Amino acid sequence: MTNILTIQTPLGAMTLVEGNGALTELRLKAFANDGEQEQETPLLNQAAQELHDYFSRRRKTFSVPLAPEGTAFQQTVWSALRDIPYGHTLSYGGVAKAIGKPNASRAVGMANNRNPLPIFIPCHRVIGADGKMVGYGGGLDVKDYLLKLETP
Repeated sequence: MTNILTIQTPLGAMTLVEGNGALTELRLKAFANDGEQEQETPLLNQAAQELHDYFSRRRKTFSVPLAPEGTAFQQTVWSALRDIPYGHTLSYGGVAKAIGKPNASRAVGMANNRNPLPIFIPCHRVIGADGKMVGYGGGLDVKDYLLKLETP
């Protein structure tokens, strides 16, 4: 049985998913799958508190253990995303260069799209080469909200 916790945020209800002692998923739209149960655990409560603090502008980094499932390339991209500082952005090409694959900006975009832990792994901080907001699984309105939240 997988434990989940649905929380209310300024962006609506979201679902946190725990697996093997780490956060494995943040669903920007709350839902449960078969085999999942609403259950408060210390880890899910920590993740909920850290998100609450983030939305209240009291937290700029997260300390909850993360264990997103993905390919080796996706893991590399997601690690690079966690290095983008709060309040900053980087282009897809910039992320590709940061991981040593300067011609992989499209693949970086696909890895971004598959990120199971948005906000915790800040894919919203990745923008187009022209500085414009492009693509976000939660919608551009959510991306805009998160970027503005991080603006002093």
